[in-house]
Amino acid sequence: MNDPALHAHDDNSYRVTPAGGPRIRSDIVDVYIFQRAGTPPRPVVGASATSSSWGGASPDTGADPAREVYFLQLCRARDPLSNTWQPVMGHCEKGETAVQCALRELEEEVGLQRSSAALRGLWALEQVHPFFIAELDAIVMSPRFTVEVTAGWSPRINDEHAAYRWVHYRDAVRPSGDGAFMWPGQRSAAREIVESLLPEGSVSLEPLRVK
Repeated sequence: MNDPALHAHDDNSYRVTPAGGPRIRSDIVDVYIFQRAGTPPRPVVGASATSSSWGGASPDTGADPAREVYFLQLCRARDPLSNTWQPVMGHCEKGETAVQCALRELEEEVGLQRSSAALRGLWALEQVHPFFIAELDAIVMSPRFTVEVTAGWSPRINDEHAAYRWVHYRDAVRPSGDGAFMWPGQRSAAREIVESLLPEGSVSLEPLRVK
């Protein structure tokens, strides 16, 4: 095809109309579940889990209470990302909003319903972290949410996952090691939750609240 419009450039030598390149997708939603507790939540559940510990060191005595946060991680049972620890994640169905998708995935993957007494709040995260999937030739702009549950709540995982664990915040955001979230964007989301939403008097908490 030799369409001159496809090769037209503006004064800054940028092609006016893209001729190719990866697709842009926004249908993958992540939900980060956390609870605040002075002692570690229950350990890993699931015989096929790759870790035998609960996935985090005990909190430091006298640590900032805003950072006594434990994130839920789910061990994927099948590809893609089989045998890795991830947050709740899923694809939006046709005609479904990102919020509706997040609520559906919470119920399907961990048994948490919108009306559950254990659900203390649902917030949209302000930051969207783009990432590239080479196999799909796609750049994903993933909407992200976070949910606070009451201390002591345990998920009811479905067959998409082999196990679950609770990981202390400081371990979840490390670049490597047991308990670390796998991807840089996931670690960045965990930092946004603890550093921007949870501190007392946060100006972001109510404007970003979904429930």
